[in-house]
Formats: sequence, structure tokens, C-alpha cells
Amino acid sequence: MGKRKEYTPEYKAKLVIEVLREETTMSEIASREGMNLKQLSNWKHEFLENAGRAFSRSRDEKATKRQLEEKEETERYYQAKVGQLTLENDFLKSVYKKVSGHDFEARNGFKR
Repeated sequence: MGKRKEYTPEYKAKLVIEVLREETTMSEIASREGMNLKQLSNWKHEFLENAGRAFSRSRDEKATKRQLEEKEETERYYQAKVGQLTLENDFLKSVYKKVSGHDFEARNGFKR
């Protein structure tokens, strides 16, 4: 047995669009391309069944992009907050050390 012929999605779409234009019949196209009429009919059915995806994908991509931007913005906010709190913490440790004369971390068992 010979290997099955594989067709690219672009080739399939080209043939289906030709079928939908109704300039030539499906039988003529299938005969010209040396393929089974049922195969071309299946491609047409699949094409029409999935036509809505061409328009919904852009909405899905926009929603995904918006969610990603929101997550990145939230991450930037928290990184800035961590930086701010780190500065405040370091400042308060230095003030404590100056006022009390003790190293806060050494006195409370923290190690760097």
C-alpha cells in the first residue's frame, strides 16, 4: 500500500474557497486534483463548521493579552511595595540601633 497523501491547511482552504465560489463543481475540482469527492466534501464541512473561530480568536487573544498586562501591572506594584517596605525596614533597624545601641538582628537571633 502507498503512503497516504497529506495536504497542507493552506491547500485545503484554497480548494474549499474555490468550492464556495461555485465557479466550478466539487466533482470537477476533485477530479482535477485527483482526490475523492467525499474528502473535499469533508473539508468543506469542517471549514464551515470552524469559520466562527476566525473571528472569536481575536477576542480571545485580546482578553488573554489584557489579563497578562494586568498580572504584569500587579507584579510591578508588589515589587515596588516590597522595595519600599525593605527600605523602611532597613531605616527602622538603623534608627533602633542608634537609639538602643544594640543590633536588632543580633539581639533577636536573626542572621543575614
